[in-house]
Amino acid sequence: MSATDRQAMPSASVDRATIKADNNLTTDPEIPEGPTDSHVLSQIKQDERGLAQKAGDTAEISNIGWDESPDVIEEPLVAGLSNEDLWMLIRRFDKQMYRVKAVPDVSLQKLDFTREDDDEFSPDKLRATIERFYTTVVVGLTNCIKHIARLRSWKEPRRTAAFCTVYVLSCLLDLLVPTMLVILLALVLYPPCRSLMFPPAPISLVNKDTGGVQKPKAGILGSEDSITGAPEKFKGEAAEQEASNLVASVASVAVGSAVGKHDQGVPDDAPLEDDVPDAMDIVANTADAQSAAHGKVPTDSHDKTRQPMKQSVMDIANSSMHVIGDITDTYEKMGNALSATTPFPRLSPRLRLATVLFPAFLASLMTSCYVFMKLSTLLIGLVFFGDPVIRRGVSYLNRRLPNWRKIIQLQNSLLKGIPTNAQLAITLLRIGEANASPLPPPPTSPDKVPSRPVSLNPEELTLGASNEEIKQAALVKPDDHVQAVEAPPAPEKSHKRTLGSSILGLFRETTASGVESKRGIDRLRAAIGSHHAKNRVGVLRDRGKRITPSGPVAFDARYKGKRGTAIIDSTKEPPLLYFTTDTPQNGDAKLENRKDGSVMFTMPVTEIQEMRKLGGMGWKGKLVVGWALHGKEVVDGLLIIGKMPGQSYQLTAMETRNQLFNRLIAIDGQVWASC
Repeated sequence: MSATDRQAMPSASVDRATIKADNNLTTDPEIPEGPTDSHVLSQIKQDERGLAQKAGDTAEISNIGWDESPDVIEEPLVAGLSNEDLWMLIRRFDKQMYRVKAVPDVSLQKLDFTREDDDEFSPDKLRATIERFYTTVVVGLTNCIKHIARLRSWKEPRRTAAFCTVYVLSCLLDLLVPTMLVILLALVLYPPCRSLMFPPAPISLVNKDTGGVQKPKAGILGSEDSITGAPEKFKGEAAEQEASNLVASVASVAVGSAVGKHDQGVPDDAPLEDDVPDAMDIVANTADAQSAAHGKVPTDSHDKTRQPMKQSVMDIANSSMHVIGDITDTYEKMGNALSATTPFPRLSPRLRLATVLFPAFLASLMTSCYVFMKLSTLLIGLVFFGDPVIRRGVSYLNRRLPNWRKIIQLQNSLLKGIPTNAQLAITLLRIGEANASPLPPPPTSPDKVPSRPVSLNPEELTLGASNEEIKQAALVKPDDHVQAVEAPPAPEKSHKRTLGSSILGLFRETTASGVESKRGIDRLRAAIGSHHAKNRVGVLRDRGKRITPSGPVAFDARYKGKRGTAIIDSTKEPPLLYFTTDTPQNGDAKLENRKDGSVMFTMPVTEIQEMRKLGGMGWKGKLVVGWALHGKEVVDGLLIIGKMPGQSYQLTAMETRNQLFNRLIAIDGQVWASC
């Protein structure tokens, strides 16, 4: 971020005294200014410093773990946050963010990634929203339900008896509501009482019906924060895989309903039933085929309901996506308010919540149950019968305070300045950029996750079960392990080469040959100057192939079909993004050191106005490649749009797309909105 840009930024809304008190900052230096709270917090200096913050003592870009094994990085990259939690945040950030725009005005939240009103709908975005909802809200609510089941079961008699005693006494003394508010205040203001009142336990190990110990659905306790307990190599992966499989299963059921699977029953001796691919796996006009089989003509000219119903479904899907996104945002903000992560203030969000609960507690002491019921019924009647009064009141507010609807929203009032996980991730990425040490990408491994249980200390779990029972539920039995690893052979008919399977294999081989022929044609068309063909060159790559360079300053990519390197030159002011066909040596990123004629475009990072992640072959192309070509993967791209007309650059065949996207989004002072 240049000095000129920094001076031009308006002051953020963060209270500076609160920042110093909550984050244990040094008394000097002066807290910088920025357009959003995220920009401010990423620039402040803290007493406790992680590996990325220590590297900021040097002017040059530091490599603090790119392309390194996670076992090599022993220190926390950012102070106050474990590396596993940091990688989980960035990994989910990569899945959530598809398209961002730089906006001139800061939102009421004083944070990035506010959703635009004209946010466009796409199936990929809906899938990402549902998966995020699952990993955040569904997993959290499931944990809450199992805590309630544990209390109701009396398998932890001391804890349940304490809750029961408090409940009975508060009922007898007519203090039930004040007691509940006092408990909420304690949970908000004093975090240690959370684990005292609700001792943690692996979610999959608790039976939601009995409150006792159960065998995890995955057959082994391989993770603590997933519903199935499936094994994971890095924190959060099991829950993310559950979310992905949930969406895929729901889609399969929806497609099966649309195509009429098992319509009127299927005879046991139906020909080709076992050989023809399941229609649930092929989403391509199968509903029309089902209608045609019954003598109907599923064309737009005959069916005047098709387009209106399709548009209605799309509108509902778009609205549902926004509602799910808002619910998830609120849930994440509440979680980050109760358990704030550095560098965001830790105490002030809890005090803000307490200022709402404490007056409610005082009011409950002075209000009897009779008065409370009377006020509630009066309010219900006013809402039901007072429509003319309500309409006039809303019209008056619209005239006097046009933005009142946005102001009263939780995210702009009580939860203002409290980040979602994506807003927290961009702040952490900005900390790395501010200290000239970009945060390394989350580690990945193509290897199969080993089926081994998590390290568990049964003595620390208060589940009302013996240590032996907990161990038996958490571990894989030897017989079950052998059965899971050495699965019994498939039925004999699967080994037979039937006519249907032969036709299917021939079709697969023909499709693979067609894809390879298409690649050859694209290379020829690219050689003679076809723009679209150039963007498809190199998008198919052997799976597991090593790609270099891969950051933090140089990223392997193609531009207009030519293979080269996208480089961020941070020695310039402002930082410069350029593409060159000259591979840098020893991390040299300076533009002047490139060969003459090798640079195909240059662009100041400050001029980026929009970035959009693009699929390499589109979703249909990916389906074909995944089915017909084994050992191949589709490599996606990134579209970068600047301020000037025609300033648009599309990088393709870029395996390190997310890494470049994250650096560009965090390196300067733009305020980003998701769209």
